[in-house]
Amino acid sequence: MPEVNPQIESSWLPVLQDQFNADYFKQLKEFLIEEKKTQTIYPPGSLIFSAFNRTPFDKVKVVILGQDPYHGPGQANGLCFSVSPGIKQPPSLVNIFKEIQADLGIPIPQSGNLEPWADQGVLLLNATLTVRARQAGSHQKRGWETFTDSVIQKLSDEKEGLVFILWGKYAQSKEGLIDSYKHMVHKSPHPSPFSAHNGFFGSKPFSKANEYLKVLGKEPIDWRIE
Repeated sequence: MPEVNPQIESSWLPVLQDQFNADYFKQLKEFLIEEKKTQTIYPPGSLIFSAFNRTPFDKVKVVILGQDPYHGPGQANGLCFSVSPGIKQPPSLVNIFKEIQADLGIPIPQSGNLEPWADQGVLLLNATLTVRARQAGSHQKRGWETFTDSVIQKLSDEKEGLVFILWGKYAQSKEGLIDSYKHMVHKSPHPSPFSAHNGFFGSKPFSKANEYLKVLGKEPIDWRIE
């Protein structure tokens, strides 16, 4: 088998093998090797594919799209909007938890680690999977977007009855990759403090996702974080 990052969960390999073998992905890998010689990169190498390792292809029920990993020390853990245990919740994540509380009556948690969602089938996918420390967007347009676009496309093509949650203009730019006849697409403004009051609050993405899953006979997501 051609060389593939061994950290990715096995059910994704046949789905993404063509991407790993593509020239752009080899160039991306070379770029990251060079970056690591002089820069601190987030998340750590073992966590780059956490979204895939936590949520096998055959277990995906919900897809939440982010743009870029957090670029502060200890924040990024490979899941969009999520932070590692013990790290202060960033403002967008605070607003996500506020909406969950309003939508479902779930108390706002102490932790910002969203691994319990991922373990239930919520693919927490950033469009770009790495970033240079303290330099937001520094690894954009290096190939990651091609890779994650293919992930969205393959999920749409090969599965049925998924929920795609698209917060903000960037995530919504991916809507063309999704077959809305086969899947639920939920759109609202981004949970950032700059836009949350323009329609993110009150959009009820969590209850709506669960209602859709239940109609299809699927187990709903327990959105609590302990």
